[in-house]
Amino acid sequence: MSAEERLAERRERLISAAYTLYSDPGFPETTIEKLCAAARISNRAFYECFSGRSELMQALHDRCVQETLTSVAKAVEQAPDTLPSRVEAGIAGYINFVTEDRRRARIMHLEVRRAGDCLTASRQQAVKAFTKIIEANVIDLPDTVEASRHLLALGVIGAIQELLIEWVLTEEPPPVESLISTAVHIFYRSFVM
Repeated sequence: MSAEERLAERRERLISAAYTLYSDPGFPETTIEKLCAAARISNRAFYECFSGRSELMQALHDRCVQETLTSVAKAVEQAPDTLPSRVEAGIAGYINFVTEDRRRARIMHLEVRRAGDCLTASRQQAVKAFTKIIEANVIDLPDTVEASRHLLALGVIGAIQELLIEWVLTEEPPPVESLISTAVHIFYRSFVM
């Protein structure tokens, strides 16, 4: 392998180790030493790949978000071209994909917050991307609604995030189908009234 290929391979091993360790025991509890041991690389090799734990978390979070955006876009694209179908496909696509692997749900909705200010910009970019999907699929608000589509989209995203945090943290998580039906209900109450 070339030096570039070795570096890329080490980065992938670190991202894979972080995917497991940042979800359990969690970001604050995961040291560089633990990451290096799990990835089977030296501390020096870690710093050739990332400047620190936060940069690794950002790379992992960004990857999770991109994979999720791709999954949601595909679900919406394959849905029948009606508002209810697109809404339900997008919400189900998001929640199903995120909960498919508990580590992904935990990283995207809990550990990213525990990582602190260093990931604020990354979180905002993710919210912006998901907001655009919602706004693009809501044609018009009824005249009786005196709120902006953008703010309503942010509210729906916040509600879905809280549903997923509940799913991650509770000993007996609610069924995924209940998360989806609740999120769809919140969406309709926010946008359709």
